[in-house]
Amino acid sequence: MKSWPEKLWIVRHGQSAGNVARDAAHAEAQERIALTGRDVDVPLSDLGREQALALGSWFADLPRDRRPNVVLVSPYARAVDTAGLIRSAGGLEDSDEPLCADERLREKEFGILDGLTTSGVANIFPDQAEFRRMLGKFYHRPPGGESWCDVILRLRSLLDTISLHHADDRVLIVAHQVVVLCLRYIIETLDEKTILGIDAQGDVANCSVTEYRFDSDARRSGRLLLDRYNYVVPVLDQFVPVTRAADPAIAARG
Repeated sequence: MKSWPEKLWIVRHGQSAGNVARDAAHAEAQERIALTGRDVDVPLSDLGREQALALGSWFADLPRDRRPNVVLVSPYARAVDTAGLIRSAGGLEDSDEPLCADERLREKEFGILDGLTTSGVANIFPDQAEFRRMLGKFYHRPPGGESWCDVILRLRSLLDTISLHHADDRVLIVAHQVVVLCLRYIIETLDEKTILGIDAQGDVANCSVTEYRFDSDARRSGRLLLDRYNYVVPVLDQFVPVTRAADPAIAARG
Protein backbone atom coordinates (compact mmCIF):
# COMPACT_ATOMS: atom_id res chain seq x y z
CA MET A 1 0.00 0.00 0.00
CA LYS A 2 1.42 3.39 -0.98
CA SER A 3 1.96 5.67 1.99
CA TRP A 4 3.87 8.64 0.57
CA PRO A 5 3.14 11.55 -1.76
CA GLU A 6 4.08 11.24 -5.42
CA LYS A 7 6.28 14.32 -4.92
CA LEU A 8 7.41 16.29 -1.90
CA TRP A 9 9.04 19.71 -2.09
CA ILE A 10 10.39 21.36 1.08
CA VAL A 11 11.12 25.08 0.70
CA ARG A 12 12.69 27.51 3.11
CA HIS A 13 10.90 30.87 3.24
CA GLY A 14 12.30 33.85 1.33
CA GLN A 15 14.71 36.27 2.94
CA SER A 16 13.04 37.91 5.94
CA ALA A 17 13.50 41.21 7.71
CA GLY A 18 14.97 39.12 10.52
CA ASN A 19 17.68 37.73 8.24
CA VAL A 20 18.62 41.28 7.24
CA ALA A 21 18.66 42.48 10.86
CA ARG A 22 20.77 39.50 11.90
CA ASP A 23 23.41 40.25 9.26
CA ALA A 24 23.50 43.89 10.38
CA ALA A 25 23.92 42.89 14.03
CA HIS A 26 26.88 40.70 13.21
CA ALA A 27 28.48 43.35 10.99
CA GLU A 28 28.21 45.82 13.88
CA ALA A 29 29.33 43.28 16.53
CA GLN A 30 26.06 43.67 18.45
CA GLU A 31 24.83 41.23 21.08
CA ARG A 32 21.15 41.56 20.14
CA ILE A 33 19.40 41.66 16.80
CA ALA A 34 17.35 44.80 16.23
CA LEU A 35 13.88 43.29 16.00
CA THR A 36 10.71 44.18 17.88
CA GLY A 37 7.57 42.11 18.26
CA ARG A 38 7.13 38.37 17.90
CA ASP A 39 9.25 36.18 15.66
CA VAL A 40 6.04 34.73 14.22
CA ASP A 41 5.19 38.16 12.76
CA VAL A 42 8.55 38.93 11.08
CA PRO A 43 7.76 39.67 7.40
CA LEU A 44 9.65 38.99 4.20
CA SER A 45 12.13 41.57 2.98
CA ASP A 46 11.63 43.07 -0.49
CA LEU A 47 14.26 40.65 -1.78
CA GLY A 48 12.47 37.78 -0.05
CA ARG A 49 9.30 38.63 -1.96
CA GLU A 50 11.23 38.61 -5.23
CA GLN A 51 12.70 35.21 -4.35
CA ALA A 52 9.26 33.76 -3.63
CA LEU A 53 7.84 35.06 -6.92
CA ALA A 54 10.84 33.64 -8.79
CA LEU A 55 10.25 30.24 -7.22
CA GLY A 56 6.56 30.48 -8.05
CA SER A 57 7.45 31.12 -11.70
CA TRP A 58 9.63 27.99 -11.69
CA PHE A 59 6.76 25.88 -10.41
CA ALA A 60 4.43 27.56 -12.93
CA ASP A 61 6.68 26.38 -15.77
CA LEU A 62 5.92 22.77 -14.84
CA PRO A 63 2.93 21.08 -16.52
CA ARG A 64 -0.14 21.75 -14.45
CA ASP A 65 -0.49 18.13 -13.41
CA ARG A 66 3.07 18.14 -12.04
CA ARG A 67 2.74 21.25 -9.86
CA PRO A 68 1.99 21.06 -6.12
CA ASN A 69 -1.65 20.35 -5.35
CA VAL A 70 -1.33 20.44 -1.53
CA VAL A 71 0.45 23.21 0.41
CA LEU A 72 1.42 22.88 4.07
CA VAL A 73 2.98 25.93 5.60
CA SER A 74 4.42 27.16 8.87
CA PRO A 75 2.07 29.71 10.49
CA TYR A 76 4.92 32.25 10.68
CA ALA A 77 4.28 35.29 8.47
CA ARG A 78 7.43 34.89 6.39
CA ALA A 79 6.47 31.32 5.45
CA VAL A 80 2.79 32.10 4.79
CA ASP A 81 3.77 35.07 2.61
CA THR A 82 6.27 32.95 0.67
CA ALA A 83 3.64 30.31 -0.04
CA GLY A 84 1.10 32.97 -1.03
CA LEU A 85 3.52 34.53 -3.51
CA ILE A 86 4.32 31.12 -5.01
CA ARG A 87 0.59 30.64 -5.52
CA SER A 88 0.06 34.13 -6.98
CA ALA A 89 2.86 33.46 -9.49
CA GLY A 90 0.93 30.43 -10.79
CA GLY A 91 3.05 27.84 -9.01
CA LEU A 92 0.22 25.57 -7.86
CA GLU A 93 -2.03 23.23 -9.81
CA ASP A 94 -5.04 25.25 -8.65
CA SER A 95 -4.70 28.99 -8.08
CA ASP A 96 -7.40 28.74 -5.40
CA GLU A 97 -5.60 25.99 -3.47
CA PRO A 98 -5.79 26.88 0.24
CA LEU A 99 -2.61 27.26 2.25
CA CYS A 100 -2.87 24.84 5.17
CA ALA A 101 -1.03 26.35 8.14
CA ASP A 102 0.32 23.68 10.47
CA GLU A 103 1.92 24.70 13.75
CA ARG A 104 4.17 21.61 13.66
CA LEU A 105 6.10 23.36 10.88
CA ARG A 106 6.85 26.44 13.00
CA GLU A 107 10.36 27.74 13.52
CA LYS A 108 12.50 26.10 16.19
CA GLU A 109 11.83 27.90 19.46
CA PHE A 110 14.96 29.42 20.99
CA GLY A 111 13.55 30.47 24.37
CA ILE A 112 15.75 32.88 26.33
CA LEU A 113 18.34 32.87 23.52
CA ASP A 114 15.90 34.24 20.94
CA GLY A 115 17.28 37.24 19.09
CA LEU A 116 20.85 36.96 20.39
CA THR A 117 23.96 36.77 18.25
CA THR A 118 26.65 34.21 19.04
CA SER A 119 28.59 36.78 21.07
CA GLY A 120 25.38 37.81 22.80
CA VAL A 121 24.78 34.25 24.00
CA ALA A 122 28.38 33.95 25.20
CA ASN A 123 28.27 37.27 27.09
CA ILE A 124 24.73 37.25 28.47
CA PHE A 125 24.16 33.53 29.07
CA PRO A 126 27.62 31.96 29.35
CA ASP A 127 26.14 28.95 31.17
CA GLN A 128 23.94 28.20 28.16
CA ALA A 129 26.87 28.61 25.79
CA GLU A 130 28.73 26.02 27.85
CA PHE A 131 25.75 23.65 28.05
CA ARG A 132 25.41 23.86 24.30
CA ARG A 133 29.11 23.16 23.82
CA MET A 134 28.85 20.10 26.06
CA LEU A 135 25.59 18.69 24.70
CA GLY A 136 25.84 19.80 21.08
CA LYS A 137 23.15 21.66 19.16
CA PHE A 138 21.18 18.48 18.45
CA TYR A 139 20.33 17.89 22.12
CA HIS A 140 20.72 21.28 23.77
CA ARG A 141 17.38 22.77 24.82
CA PRO A 142 17.63 26.39 26.02
CA PRO A 143 15.21 27.39 28.79
CA GLY A 144 11.82 28.04 27.20
CA GLY A 145 13.01 26.69 23.87
CA GLU A 146 13.49 23.49 21.89
CA SER A 147 16.29 21.15 20.91
CA TRP A 148 16.54 19.74 17.40
CA CYS A 149 15.12 16.52 18.90
CA ASP A 150 12.01 18.40 20.00
CA VAL A 151 11.50 19.69 16.47
CA ILE A 152 12.00 16.18 15.09
CA LEU A 153 9.32 14.79 17.40
CA ARG A 154 6.67 17.19 16.11
CA LEU A 155 7.76 16.62 12.51
CA ARG A 156 7.37 12.86 12.87
CA SER A 157 3.72 13.56 13.66
CA LEU A 158 3.45 15.84 10.62
CA LEU A 159 4.83 13.14 8.32
CA ASP A 160 2.32 10.65 9.74
CA THR A 161 -0.43 13.09 8.74
CA ILE A 162 1.02 13.45 5.24
CA SER A 163 1.27 9.67 4.89
CA LEU A 164 -2.32 9.21 6.04
CA HIS A 165 -4.00 11.98 4.05
CA HIS A 166 -1.78 12.87 1.10
CA ALA A 167 -0.55 9.65 -0.51
CA ASP A 168 -0.52 10.19 -4.32
CA ASP A 169 -0.57 13.99 -3.88
CA ARG A 170 2.17 16.44 -4.81
CA VAL A 171 2.92 18.21 -1.54
CA LEU A 172 4.71 21.52 -1.05
CA ILE A 173 5.97 22.40 2.45
CA VAL A 174 7.10 25.98 3.17
CA ALA A 175 8.90 26.36 6.47
CA HIS A 176 12.27 27.18 8.06
CA GLN A 177 15.92 26.17 7.93
CA VAL A 178 15.96 23.80 10.92
CA VAL A 179 12.68 22.26 9.75
CA VAL A 180 14.20 21.48 6.34
CA LEU A 181 17.16 19.77 7.97
CA CYS A 182 15.08 17.86 10.51
CA LEU A 183 12.76 16.58 7.78
CA ARG A 184 15.82 15.29 5.94
CA TYR A 185 16.91 13.56 9.14
CA ILE A 186 13.57 11.72 9.40
CA ILE A 187 12.86 10.94 5.75
CA GLU A 188 16.37 9.67 5.00
CA THR A 189 16.85 7.98 8.40
CA LEU A 190 20.04 9.92 9.06
CA ASP A 191 21.95 10.07 12.34
CA GLU A 192 23.08 13.06 14.41
CA LYS A 193 26.59 13.18 12.94
CA THR A 194 25.36 13.07 9.34
CA ILE A 195 22.69 15.76 9.63
CA LEU A 196 24.97 18.10 11.57
CA GLY A 197 27.62 17.54 8.91
CA ILE A 198 25.12 18.63 6.25
CA ASP A 199 24.22 21.66 8.37
CA ALA A 200 27.89 22.58 8.79
CA GLN A 201 28.31 22.82 5.01
CA GLY A 202 26.27 26.05 5.02
CA ASP A 203 22.87 27.62 5.50
CA VAL A 204 19.83 26.39 3.64
CA ALA A 205 19.31 29.15 1.06
CA ASN A 206 16.17 31.28 1.16
CA CYS A 207 13.59 29.87 -1.28
CA SER A 208 15.81 26.90 -2.08
CA VAL A 209 14.12 23.62 -2.97
CA THR A 210 14.63 20.22 -1.35
CA GLU A 211 12.81 17.70 -3.53
CA TYR A 212 11.80 14.06 -3.02
CA ARG A 213 10.10 11.63 -5.39
CA PHE A 214 8.22 8.46 -4.54
CA ASP A 215 10.02 5.22 -5.41
CA SER A 216 7.57 2.31 -5.43
CA ASP A 217 10.31 -0.33 -5.80
CA ALA A 218 12.37 0.64 -2.78
CA ARG A 219 10.28 -1.11 -0.10
CA ARG A 220 6.96 -2.88 0.23
CA SER A 221 5.15 0.44 0.62
CA GLY A 222 7.79 2.49 -1.22
CA ARG A 223 9.79 5.40 0.08
CA LEU A 224 10.83 8.95 -0.75
CA LEU A 225 14.15 9.42 -2.54
CA LEU A 226 16.06 12.71 -2.50
CA ASP A 227 16.45 14.30 -5.93
CA ARG A 228 17.62 17.80 -4.93
CA TYR A 229 18.82 19.61 -1.84
CA ASN A 230 19.31 23.35 -1.41
CA TYR A 231 18.50 23.85 -5.10
CA VAL A 232 18.66 27.55 -5.97
CA VAL A 233 18.40 27.51 -9.77
CA PRO A 234 14.72 28.61 -9.72
CA VAL A 235 15.76 31.90 -8.06
CA LEU A 236 18.88 32.42 -10.16
CA ASP A 237 16.97 31.79 -13.39
CA GLN A 238 14.93 34.92 -12.67
CA PHE A 239 18.12 36.94 -12.00
CA VAL A 240 17.18 37.29 -8.34
CA PRO A 241 20.03 37.20 -5.77
CA VAL A 242 20.29 34.07 -3.64
CA THR A 243 20.68 34.55 0.12
CA ARG A 244 21.88 31.99 2.65
CA ALA A 245 21.32 34.00 5.82
CA ALA A 246 20.90 32.29 9.14
CA ASP A 247 17.68 32.95 11.03
CA PRO A 248 17.65 35.69 13.70
CA ALA A 249 18.04 33.29 16.61
CA ILE A 250 21.63 32.63 15.69
CA ALA A 251 22.19 30.54 18.80
CA ALA A 252 20.97 27.54 16.80
CA ARG A 253 23.91 27.68 14.46
CA GLY A 254 27.19 25.83 14.84
